[in-house]
Amino acid sequence: MRVRCASGAHDTPLFGLITRVVGVDLPVMPPVLPMLAKSVPSVPATEGFSFEPKWDGFRCLVFKDGDEVELASRNTKPLTRYFPEMVAAMREQLPARCVLDGELFVAGGDRLEFEVLQERIHPAASRIKLLAEQTPAQYVAFDLIALDETSYVERPFAERRAALEKALSGLAGLGGPCHLTRTTTDPAEAERWFRQFEGAGLDGVVAKRLDAPYAPNQRTMLKIKHARTADVVVAGYRLHKTSTDEQPLLGSLLLGLYDGDQLQHVGVSASFTAKRRAELITELRPLEVPIEEHPWGHWAEFLTANPDRVPGTQSRWSQGKDLSFIPLRPERVLEVGYDHMEGRRFRHTAQFKRWRPDRDPTSCGYDQLDEPVSYDLGDVLGG
Repeated sequence: MRVRCASGAHDTPLFGLITRVVGVDLPVMPPVLPMLAKSVPSVPATEGFSFEPKWDGFRCLVFKDGDEVELASRNTKPLTRYFPEMVAAMREQLPARCVLDGELFVAGGDRLEFEVLQERIHPAASRIKLLAEQTPAQYVAFDLIALDETSYVERPFAERRAALEKALSGLAGLGGPCHLTRTTTDPAEAERWFRQFEGAGLDGVVAKRLDAPYAPNQRTMLKIKHARTADVVVAGYRLHKTSTDEQPLLGSLLLGLYDGDQLQHVGVSASFTAKRRAELITELRPLEVPIEEHPWGHWAEFLTANPDRVPGTQSRWSQGKDLSFIPLRPERVLEVGYDHMEGRRFRHTAQFKRWRPDRDPTSCGYDQLDEPVSYDLGDVLGG
């Protein structure tokens, strides 16, 4: 794709081959791969950064040309049909011609609800219409890629932010569903946001260099996320996609936590080297049991995913993948790293830390998990 200057004097190749969208003619056209971030352990204390909340939703680039609005995901897939209420709102609230980078989210009360947002991706038009009414989405913009006839790709973030604030100044007081994210250049304020905003369902802070251009598909931003550990029960495993009868390889460990006397599925741990995948199979095989003798045996009757997302069940997210698992006697305890919870489960894949032979599996309950202090999402949006 090419970024076309307002004068039309020359083109600069930036994003690969151009893909025309019917009815849309903007200085920057899709597909555009958004800027990415690399993890750092703490908020940078040096000058030259702008900080903003890290939203927990669907990354979304907006291409708007008059009444024509196209929404694209982080991997350039179309999101437009799934969020008709946002298309209508963007026609009313956003500048006539713009390309924005931001995040789609769904709020439940005073916090973000990522699992509810996931349910918005549905193949049936009737279901999309119903969900748009029952669980409407919102959009928070945090970067400007183009406005009117001008591309802002090569301009520093400080200039992009100033232009974005001016372009979206009319959003103030509207109460959504389109918002402009808060920013600060004060590291101490960013630290406060990092601690407080988690209670509203946000998962950290993002830092952007004030002098940096918009760099598609490059990890030029920094993200600071919450890091925690928990002791969990290893209750089963799945085989890796490359596993064979001759060389079995572990794909992921299924993790559980006790809620009273019930072992609940809480997530998976999956990042291992090929050597470690083979070692884990050998190590865990003595614990294998028939499903009838396993605490999750009663889940075998399920044919579709249920609200607890138990292992071995299908959903539209699994896309036909084999989700069967090999049950293990719940005798091994593992310390894992995680960032935050989504309901009763780890929001992301947990990181294998170490075995805990000193822990009794039945002592691994939800009471060990950090619970962020509740914080009103409206305060995050309305600052």
